Amino acid sequence: MNKPIQILDTIVQPGKKAIINLEVAKLHTASPVNIPIIVEHSKKKGPTLLLLGGVHGDEINGIEIVRKIVRSGLNKPQRGTIICIPVLNIFGFLNFMRELPDGRDLNRSFPGTASGSLASQFAFAFMKHIAPLADIIIDIHTGAAQRNNYPQIRCDFSNPQALELAEVFDAPFIKDSKLIPKSLREAVSKKGKNIILFEGGKANRIDPFILEEGIRGIKRVMHHLDMIDECDDLQRGSTLLKNSKWLRSPLSGMFDLRVLNGSYVEKGTIIGVISDPFGKYERSFKSPMNGYIFAVNESPIVNKGDAIFHIGY
Repeated sequence: MNKPIQILDTIVQPGKKAIINLEVAKLHTASPVNIPIIVEHSKKKGPTLLLLGGVHGDEINGIEIVRKIVRSGLNKPQRGTIICIPVLNIFGFLNFMRELPDGRDLNRSFPGTASGSLASQFAFAFMKHIAPLADIIIDIHTGAAQRNNYPQIRCDFSNPQALELAEVFDAPFIKDSKLIPKSLREAVSKKGKNIILFEGGKANRIDPFILEEGIRGIKRVMHHLDMIDECDDLQRGSTLLKNSKWLRSPLSGMFDLRVLNGSYVEKGTIIGVISDPFGKYERSFKSPMNGYIFAVNESPIVNKGDAIFHIGY
């Protein structure tokens, strides 16, 4: 039999559900802004899985993945506990912005302080009240601005537990990603938590393909952790990317994408064409290496030096 768990001032009994509101700050109108925390605590013992979306307020795919899991009841485990936070950065979500109103990136503000910037206070509240409860965390993101990320898991290959979870998730790509200073992933890893980061799609968009990949991977992780008995999604096998490089535009102009995101390209393949709006020039952009394109810039206009392709090998 499982034991009750306490989140903030709420005690959740085995077999029960709770929706708990975490208040970090208020709007300038004095209206409270609450972060809903949805908890499903089963009667049987098991691990605690945290599904986290909206660390960046404009990354809607992650929010929708967690929302769909809650709506469909997939967050109700047969063993263990699932905590869902569809939107952590409520302020950013309200304003369709990546950052908080102070202009800071929440994912570069961990572990935070109780009296620091707004981003720092959000990070501190998460680390104090939520992170200690979780054994495993799946943090869901998208590309920033016009960058579209093909479905991928990012984890530190030197961490065998994280790499095992990444392979179980079974996204098309797994990218070796060292811990970034002051990121959520670094902060919870230092606390002994096992975390993987799912990337898919781009900001301010809902992509059905990304939703399907995210939900599929989460179900596979839940089954691997023995939290659910059934999972029909068979292993496909991920491509591991140990190294990667951003390819940058050699000049400014109109950008015509000539390669599918997620595809393998060989050195010398034309992957894009850059031209001026007046018909004076048109230059082909060729891949300098063999590798997999796992992120593309979908902006029709680029400036010299803009990152336009992320290639892994």
